[in-house]
Amino acid sequence: MQTPITTVHYDLHDLAGYINWMYFFHAWGFQPRFATIADIHGCDACRAGWLAAFAEPERAKAAEAMQLHKEALRMLDRLDGRYQVAAVYRLMDANADGDDLLLDGTRFPLLRQQTRRSQEDPFLCLSDFVRPEAGGVADTVGGFATAIDERMEQPFAGDDYHLLLVKTLGERLAEAAAERLHENIRKHVWAYAPDEQLTPRQLFNEEYQGIRPAVGYPSLPDLSVNFLLDRLLEMRRIGIRLTSTGMMQPHAAVCGLMFAHPAARYFSVGKIDEEQLADYASRRGVPADSLRPYLTANLTA
Repeated sequence: MQTPITTVHYDLHDLAGYINWMYFFHAWGFQPRFATIADIHGCDACRAGWLAAFAEPERAKAAEAMQLHKEALRMLDRLDGRYQVAAVYRLMDANADGDDLLLDGTRFPLLRQQTRRSQEDPFLCLSDFVRPEAGGVADTVGGFATAIDERMEQPFAGDDYHLLLVKTLGERLAEAAAERLHENIRKHVWAYAPDEQLTPRQLFNEEYQGIRPAVGYPSLPDLSVNFLLDRLLEMRRIGIRLTSTGMMQPHAAVCGLMFAHPAARYFSVGKIDEEQLADYASRRGVPADSLRPYLTANLTA
């Protein structure tokens, strides 16, 4: 029996506290110290004090960051009530079979590290954080996807500055929805951390139990995994379409897996060799050359 798929919709004001502004400012070319404008009280005295804390040569850049943040908040207010961010998730019966996950009977091959930081470190694979099939006890793994309403960008098609502002806000809103969704799942749905009480900063620092690796990130680098997740989540339910190469549309969308194991941590698969590529392709049931373009950055020369 397959586990159900659940869809959630968030108003933008419900996500405002989950926006990681550091990455918003990074997209605009600002260093992290300028993103701290989002952490201060919005009154004139606090903003003036924040600006004065910068050395004279940096104040012009800080003032620019302050203005950008102000315009971003105005844009959020303008969009709020007109558009939502959608999410879909599924908590699946799961077991590990070597470097594969078995998710509600679907085989989900993964990659294992071939390099490590120190001799004491294990060679990690995401399947390590799930009970092995041989034990006979089912575990749980979550799958999720979030996406903005792509109509959000349409009113600004002829305005390059505001279109870029909406695009970069959209990316942060898709991530904010994933953050809020994951928090609710940990505390109430999966409920393995019902007493969790974390501030937004603690959430951004990933101080919660478990991990939420997204497709394309270091521990799940193969973008073609989107095709596997789409079969499990039916991402079209929230308007996500995949291109022939596995890219998600709208562009402001994110998908991935959720693990609850207390020892689960983020890691980078890093470089893999031709032998591992061939093994991975075999487990995926496709030719190695069809996966090579997705793993160019991971393949050794």
